[in-house]
Formats: sequence, C-alpha cells, structure tokens
Amino acid sequence: MSDSCTQIIADYAFRSLGYGERLLPRTDFTLCHEFTLIGSGLIWNIYFGTLALLFGFFFATGLALAKAAPSAVLRRPAELFIFVFRGSPLFIQFFLAYELLVMLPKAGIDVFGITIETAWTTKAWAGALFVLFLNTSAYSAEIFYGALQSVPKGDIEAADAYGLTGWSKFRRVLWPTMLRLAWPSYTNEAIFLFHATTLVYFSGFPAFQQRGDALYYAKFFADKTFNPFIPYPITAFYFILVTLTLIGLFGIINRRLNRHLPGQHRPKLRIRPQIIR
Repeated sequence: MSDSCTQIIADYAFRSLGYGERLLPRTDFTLCHEFTLIGSGLIWNIYFGTLALLFGFFFATGLALAKAAPSAVLRRPAELFIFVFRGSPLFIQFFLAYELLVMLPKAGIDVFGITIETAWTTKAWAGALFVLFLNTSAYSAEIFYGALQSVPKGDIEAADAYGLTGWSKFRRVLWPTMLRLAWPSYTNEAIFLFHATTLVYFSGFPAFQQRGDALYYAKFFADKTFNPFIPYPITAFYFILVTLTLIGLFGIINRRLNRHLPGQHRPKLRIRPQIIR
C-alpha cells in the first residue's frame, strides 16, 4: 500500500461518521478513494442491519405468538401489523415515515409539562432504523408463526406429559423448536435486511453533511466520474463480504440449534436471495 493510499484511508476511513476530512474529494479519484469511502459508508449499513435485526428478532417472536393466540384481541392487531408491513413496499414505508416525522412540531411535544424533543426522529440513524425494525419484524414474525404452527404435535404432547406449562413449556420446547424450523428462512431475511439498508438515503431521509452509506458514496463517484462500473461493483463486493459473514454466523447458530440431531438429519442453510420486497 502506497503512502498516498495510507493517507487517504486516514482521511476518509470514518468520513461517514463525521471524522477526518470535512470535504469529499473533487478530482483525481483513485481506487483507494472509492474503496475507502464506500467502505466507510458500509458502517451505516451494518449499523442499520444489526440493530434492526437484533430488536426485530424479539418483537417478531412476540408478534408470532400474538398471531397464534386464540384471543382475537391479540391476534387481530398482530395480523394487521404483519399484513401492512409485508403488503407495502419498503421504499414507500421509508418515504411515508419521513413525511410523518417531519410534520411533528419542531419545538417538541409537551407531555405533562415535559417537552420531548422530536427533531432527532427525522435523522436517518433513528427514523430509518425504526422503519427497518418494523419491516423486518413483520417478515420475521410471519416466518416464526409458520414455524410455530409446524412444531411437531409429539413435542407438545411430550411437554404436556412432563407437566410443562406456560412460560416453561414455551422456553424449553416451543421456542427452541420454532427457531430450529425457522432458522434457514430467517437467515434469508437477515441477508435481505442488510441489502435493504441501501434504500435509506434514497427514500426521504437526507444524508447530513454528506454522511451517507455505501451506496450513497457509490452514487457520488458514479456521478462525478460518469463511470458506474467501478463504484457499484466495489459496493457489491463489500455486500458480498457482509453476506458471507452473515451466512457464517447464522450457520454456526444453525448448527447449535440442531446439535441434538444426527449429522445426516441436520438441515443445511439454503440461501435464496430476494430480488424485490
């Protein structure tokens, strides 16, 4: 690595977070510039994907249980939530969320004499993350619900025979079996979620001080150089690395979930990339 590339990395490695050079390069773009800035923007994609997936996992579990509940008070709201977020395009969800958040009073909302700030909700790190969280929760909930319905009847009867009920029955029998059955499909959802993070800065949420994600910087270079065949393949390369990392991590968890099964009966992850949502 040349000294000039080392300096470029030092200047722009954390540019997407507001550290380093304040101004983006204007001329004489090199591969080092493009790899560094697009890689810097990838930090935001990882941030959005990781937190949305983490919080969405638990919310999706609750939604799946609510949808499977015999009570209509729990079941109907869960079904409606899942239908709305699975039935509408993610791009439109970003756009509508931003427009609604912009309408909040700039001075904040007064609640029992306490002023709650609202300006931060229009920032991508908060507003876009919330949309991704809701969206992946809906898709994951449908996956978990299907797995919950597929739990073998014999497992449930065995749990009943051992006297397990309520939370103990769910934690020790239903939940592990549900995860084991749902994990291959959930892995595909996780991969697509990280890919979907590229929509954030093209759907209403502005990039503050040019602090965007990987695709934001790829478009910047494509517009400046009139050559999309370098920055976009670089972006694809980074996301392939992210995908391989996810496959590896989720594969480890999949083996953990199925460790009690003989090797030949352990389900393998089948990755089915989604083209559109």
